[in-house]
Amino acid sequence: MPPLTEKNKADLTHCAENILLAREAHFPATIADLYDPEKMPDDLRQAHECNDETLERIYIGRRFRNDTERLEKLFDLYTKMAADKPRKKGAA
Repeated sequence: MPPLTEKNKADLTHCAENILLAREAHFPATIADLYDPEKMPDDLRQAHECNDETLERIYIGRRFRNDTERLEKLFDLYTKMAADKPRKKGAA
């Protein structure tokens, strides 16, 4: 994950709160009920869409064009992170 600014943290906190509020609004539905792709409540879907957009803007400043672009970015970040991580003694 890229370093987060205070605004990023506040935006993500707001998104998380909206997701939790949307879940609570559908109590006593289970997580399985709420996340069934065919039956997901619109407010919960919109809360997750907002969260996705917020995260993507943190990563690249805009929405990803598609899943391929998203995966390429995540693998690139993972490769950089793994290269920077100190290796343990005796590791090949």
